[in-house]
Amino acid sequence: MSDLPPVFKAACVQVNASDDMDANIQIACDFVREAQGRGAELVFLPENVAMMTFGADNIRAYAKTQEAHPAIPAFASLAQELGIWLHGGTLAIDLGDKIANRTFVFSPQGEIAATYDKIHMFDVDLAGGESYRESETFSPGSEKVLVDLPWGGLGLSTCYDVRFPYLYRALAGAGASLLTVPAAFTVPTGTAHWHVLLRARAIENGCYIFAPAQVGTHFAGRKTYGHSLIIDPWGKVLADGGEQPGIIVSDIDPSRVVEVRSQVPSLTHTRDVS
Repeated sequence: MSDLPPVFKAACVQVNASDDMDANIQIACDFVREAQGRGAELVFLPENVAMMTFGADNIRAYAKTQEAHPAIPAFASLAQELGIWLHGGTLAIDLGDKIANRTFVFSPQGEIAATYDKIHMFDVDLAGGESYRESETFSPGSEKVLVDLPWGGLGLSTCYDVRFPYLYRALAGAGASLLTVPAAFTVPTGTAHWHVLLRARAIENGCYIFAPAQVGTHFAGRKTYGHSLIIDPWGKVLADGGEQPGIIVSDIDPSRVVEVRSQVPSLTHTRDVS
């Protein structure tokens, strides 16, 4: 294990984003600075970090092309200034006919190291009367994305993706030892499923999980669950963001992935079934 990367600090940012994009970007950047000040070399932002609005017309009105989105240069320059790896949450990127819910990962040089478009669309009617139809507005991605970081491979996903275990098994099989799930989980589904789903994805794949989240009441009274999580490969919750905006920081030991996978080598026991 001596050849493994050293222990490092990672952070998840939890925000209560509004429909004021400039303010949201500034708040996110302030939290990233705080996280880096506490020693984090890898920082994660949540889904819809630059804008929380609802309804197809509102989402389209605020979506930007990749070239015109103000969060991208802001996050790129911040990553370079602080010398960190920065997962930029997700941004609504205008594709013309539809919108991509797109993740950007920025290197310490301020470059875009990877992008990922959310694959699974949240089309549901909840018991409390809430209704969501992401597929009417968003164009789903179709490819898994793995980013090589100094501490291991980082597998990208977003929110509703967490309910599809095959994506994470594919990422782990491709070399991921770190997984991220930026989210804006609803309160009913978050209360019931957030912790158990994320812990399951960590346990199944012997990976660290980083799940930065939106929290609180947003535009039009919509509410998100919060509880940003950092989870170790054994399924132990290392940090929980609770129900207020802020950051969580934890030490991450890459050797723990090797240790857990040697104890429960399920990744080597996968079989095709018909």
